[in-house]
Amino acid sequence: MSFYRDVLGLRVLSETARSTWLDAGGAILMIERRGPGEPAVPAGSLELVAFAVSRARHAALREVLARHRVRIEAATEFTSYFRDPDGRRVGLSHYPSAGSRPV
Repeated sequence: MSFYRDVLGLRVLSETARSTWLDAGGAILMIERRGPGEPAVPAGSLELVAFAVSRARHAALREVLARHRVRIEAATEFTSYFRDPDGRRVGLSHYPSAGSRPV
């Protein structure tokens, strides 16, 4: 799960052969590796994990994504959508909602 560590900058809390736990701004993001016989993420799936980020962090992460050749597949005024290496849809958003806690 080096993508989340090296590209998005999330801190690894725990890592095993099966899963990685990451610090996502005080929340724990747990990602499990697909086991034999499990289906892949469906192509074009709109299921999403999104991270609240500051406007400045959003801009900086878009530059990091570009350097790593991660394609932005959609964007709005506040949110960028892309896929992790396993095909999971990920979003970065600086939407100004009350109570959001940036990663």
